[in-house]
Amino acid sequence: MSRRLSLDDLGRLPLPGMNVPAAVAFAPGGRAITYLYSADGSLVRSLWRHDLFTGERWVVASPLPETTSETTIERDEQLRRERAGTDELGVTRYAWASAAREATLVVPMAGRLFVAVGDESERGVKEIAGIRGASDVHLSPDGQLISYCSWGDLHVVQVQGGPFTRLTDDGGPGIANGAPDFIAAEELDRLDGAWWSADSRSIAYAHVDDRGVPEVDIVPPGASHAGELHRYPAAGGPNAEVTLRVATLDGAPSTAVPLEMTADDYLARVIAHPAGGWLVATLPRDQRSLFWQRVAPDASVRVLWRDVAEPWINLDADTRILSDGRILCSSERSGFRHLELRTADGALERVLTQGEWVVTGVVHVAEAKGEVLFMSTRDGVLERHLYAVPLDAGSPVADPARLTVEPGWHDVVAGHDGARWVDTWSDLESAPRVVLAGRGVEPVEIHAATATAASAGLDPPELIELTAIDGRTTLHGAVYRAGSQPASSTPPPGVIWVYGGPHRQYVMRAWEMTVHPLRTLLAQSGATVAVVDNRGTANRGVAFEAILHRRLGGVEVADLAAAVRQLAERGELDANRVAITGGSYGGFLTLMAMASEPGIFRVGVAVAPVTDWTGYDTAYTERYLGLPTQDATGYRNSSPISHPAGLSGELLLIHGTADDNVHFEQSRRLQAALRADGREIELLALPGQRHRTRTSDAIRLREQRTAAFLLRGLGLPVPPELG
Repeated sequence: MSRRLSLDDLGRLPLPGMNVPAAVAFAPGGRAITYLYSADGSLVRSLWRHDLFTGERWVVASPLPETTSETTIERDEQLRRERAGTDELGVTRYAWASAAREATLVVPMAGRLFVAVGDESERGVKEIAGIRGASDVHLSPDGQLISYCSWGDLHVVQVQGGPFTRLTDDGGPGIANGAPDFIAAEELDRLDGAWWSADSRSIAYAHVDDRGVPEVDIVPPGASHAGELHRYPAAGGPNAEVTLRVATLDGAPSTAVPLEMTADDYLARVIAHPAGGWLVATLPRDQRSLFWQRVAPDASVRVLWRDVAEPWINLDADTRILSDGRILCSSERSGFRHLELRTADGALERVLTQGEWVVTGVVHVAEAKGEVLFMSTRDGVLERHLYAVPLDAGSPVADPARLTVEPGWHDVVAGHDGARWVDTWSDLESAPRVVLAGRGVEPVEIHAATATAASAGLDPPELIELTAIDGRTTLHGAVYRAGSQPASSTPPPGVIWVYGGPHRQYVMRAWEMTVHPLRTLLAQSGATVAVVDNRGTANRGVAFEAILHRRLGGVEVADLAAAVRQLAERGELDANRVAITGGSYGGFLTLMAMASEPGIFRVGVAVAPVTDWTGYDTAYTERYLGLPTQDATGYRNSSPISHPAGLSGELLLIHGTADDNVHFEQSRRLQAALRADGREIELLALPGQRHRTRTSDAIRLREQRTAAFLLRGLGLPVPPELG
C-alpha cells in the first residue's frame, strides 16, 4: 500500500533515492573514480574519490560555506547553474587534466581556484592565492595552467600559483572574453567560452559584444527586492556579436579567426584538434545549416563540410577527432540521428549506425579496440542502453552490440580505454544504483540503490501506448491511477501533465517517474494523472519532432486531446473533468490547450509559460517559427496572448519574478490581456525565483497552490494542509 504524501514531501530535495554520485570521472591511471556526492543527503555536494581496488572512498574537496545556500552564492554562479539546469550546491564542478605527467585536478568554487597535483590529488586540494571572481575555468591539457574569465577578461595562472597573466584587456560592461553568451549557454548547450589547444600553447576564446542587445529589468516594478538588468535577445531583434579569437602565452595580441559566419550567426561548437588548432562549427541564424571549419594554430580557416537540414539543425555533443585526424560525428540526414565517420578533410567515409532509432550520445571512442561506445533508443525510446559499434566496419552497416543488460534507464561514463565503465541505472521499481562494469567482468557496486517503490511506499505509474491525432503514430504515456475514489460508475477526473516541446522526453522507464511527488499526491487525492509525450518531443526522429514547425501549440494540443479521448474510452478518466498542467513549454501548452480545446481542458495551472513568442529569445523561437517579419501569422497563432477569448476555463499562472529565461512579464501580459477581455485570473508570483524554482519554501508553495487549484477545479476534496 502506498504511503500518503504530505505537504513536506512536495518541497523535499533531493527526492527519495535521487542522492547519487554525479559528474563521475575516471581519475588518471584508472585506479579510482571521482564524483560529486552529498553524504548527508542534502543538495550540498563534496568531491569524493573512490578507490576501485580497495573500495575505500574519501572527500577530496569540501564546499566553502558561501556555496551551501541559494542566498549566499554569487550571481555569476546562480546564472551558470541556471543555464546548466542544476539544483545542487557546494562543489558543482571539477576537472582533470587530460594529458598531464602527474595527475592534476582543479576545483572552482565561489570564484576561487583549488588544485591538487600528483599525490595531492588523492587526498585534498589547496587554494591558488589571490584569485577572485573566476568563472568559466579551464585546465590546460598538460596540467600546467588554468584559464578563467574575470570581469570580462581572459586570464591565465599557473597551477602551482604565482602571478596571473591577463590575456585580454577590453572586457567590461557589454563585452566579455572567454565566457559564453546567453544564447550559447541557454539554447545551444555551449557552456564554455574558452578552449585550450591540444599542446597547451594557445587558447581559443569567444569574444562577446552584446552592447547592441536591449537591456531588460527581469524584476518588475513594485517587487520587494532589487531589480537585475539583463541583456536579452528577443525574437527578430539583435543577437550578441560573437567572434572567435586565439591568444598565445607570449604576450602577443590576440588574433581574430575569420570564420564562415556573420555578426548575427552563432558560434556553436569548438573542439581542440589533436594535430593543433581547433575544429569549429558555426550556425547561421536561420539554423538550417552548420559549417564545420578547421582552424589552424595560426588562426587561418578552411571549411571542411556543411551539414544541411530541414526544417532545422539540432545541435549535438557527439563530435570526436581521432588521433589520425578522422572525425566521428552524428547526423540526422536519414531522419534519425546516427553516427558517421569522416576523413580528416571532412569527406564522408562511412555511416556507422542506421535504423528507425536515434543515437542519444557518444560515450567513448576506443581507438585501440576500433570501436565507438554510445547510448541510444535502439531497444525502445522508453529505455537507454550502452552499445558498441566498430569504427572501420565495411558494408553493410554493422549491428550494434548492446552492453547493458537490465531493462530501464542507464547513464554511462567510460574509462580511458573503454574497457570499463560506470553505469548509473534505475527503473520504475528501483532507485538509481551505480556500478563499475565491463565486458566479461562481474559488476562492482559503487553506490547501492537506497530505495525501492515498495520501501518508499510509492506506486509506480503504468507505461502505456496511445495514438496521435493522425490515427497511426504511437505516443507513449504514463498513468498514475487515482486512489480514494468512492464506489461509482463514473471514472475519476484526470490531470494531463505535459512538457510537450522539442529536446525533451518525459515518459521513461526510470525512477524519476515513480518518485515525482505532486503527480503521486494528485493521484492519491482522487485524480488520474497522465503524462503524455505528444509529437514534437525528442528522441523519436526528425518527422516526429518537426511536426510543430511554424505552428507551436497546434499538433501538440491535438495529440493531447486525442490522448484524453482514448483514456476516457478506456475508463481511466472522466472526459468532462480534465485539467492540464506543465512548466515552461508545458506551461505554454497548458494555455494553448485551454484556448483551443476548452471543451476538454477546463482547468489549468501554467508555470513560467511563454505567452507571446515575440518576447522569447532569438535562437529557440526562430528555430521553430522563423523571424517575426517572415511569418507574423505563425507567431500570432502560436501565442496564447492572441487567444484571450478562448481561455474561458479556470486558470492559475505561477511565475518566478527573477526568471531571466521566460520573463515574469510574459505572465503579467497575459493577465492584463484577459483583464481587458473581462476576465480575472490568479497569478502567483514567486519572489526572487528564476526559471527553475530552487528554494524548498518556494517549491512547496508552488506545488501546494498547484495541487489545491487542480483538485478544487476538478471537484475533488482538497486536503486541509493544502489549504
